[in-house]
Amino acid sequence: MTEAVNDTLKAIAASLLMEQVLAPRFNFTPKTVKSGPVEGFDYGEGGYDPNKENVGFNEASGQFQIEIKGLVEPKSKEAKRICQEDLNEVITAFVQDKTTIERGLFDEELVPEELTQVRMGKIVGAKFPELDAEDQEAVRQHAVAALNLTQKAKEIALSSGEDTQTTGNTALIDGVRKFAMDVRELDIDLIDRINPFGEAYSILAKTMSEESLRQVQAVISAKKVQLSPDEARDLAKRAVKFKQERGRLPSITSPDPWEKKMAEGVAYLARMKQEAANG
Repeated sequence: MTEAVNDTLKAIAASLLMEQVLAPRFNFTPKTVKSGPVEGFDYGEGGYDPNKENVGFNEASGQFQIEIKGLVEPKSKEAKRICQEDLNEVITAFVQDKTTIERGLFDEELVPEELTQVRMGKIVGAKFPELDAEDQEAVRQHAVAALNLTQKAKEIALSSGEDTQTTGNTALIDGVRKFAMDVRELDIDLIDRINPFGEAYSILAKTMSEESLRQVQAVISAKKVQLSPDEARDLAKRAVKFKQERGRLPSITSPDPWEKKMAEGVAYLARMKQEAANG
């Protein structure tokens, strides 16, 4: 069973990477009051709307121009280069990380931000330690947006009965546009709340028997890792940002699972500090 699980995870990772390689190129920009249409891009029926986040596509270059509210822009030359040229390298490290894909597929208690913010943030920090914190966050956001928008587009294409393998990029283009139109606001918080492996799981559930799926979930659950000091520190950093934005620390009794998780990270560090003080 363990060998079968490993083979399944490798196959899913390879499939996700292939989808990312075949997807059109994404150019992400933050939505601001100064935002406007970019020459050469088709914004679909109705054209560019200054009151919402827009998705444009350039058929000649095969590129998307996508506005995202709250997106952090890369500042340094190297961070800009990574966001333009090397996002697939970041995504590769993410989807090939065994713990990440196991939890994304089979952890029923998963809060998606644990992967999209904490895990992806850790991978970006390890790959690009020379970047400052703001540029690392920009790379993280761009990588998560590229991965999750591709997955949401695939989900929409498959739900409409289209086969992305045979229709090529057209289905992905239509899927990205439809997703952007269907949500109230296309912002980075919304994108972070998407489990990158959600659509892969739904496909897997259709191809595996219910009994086999339960056995795999049992294998993964048995290996569930408790919160580590590094993960607690990452959560505490997110909690600081939460306080800056909302004027209060995350509550451990919050009904929002991500707010609760951040509060658990703060509480974990407080316990560590108290234990150290007590010897």
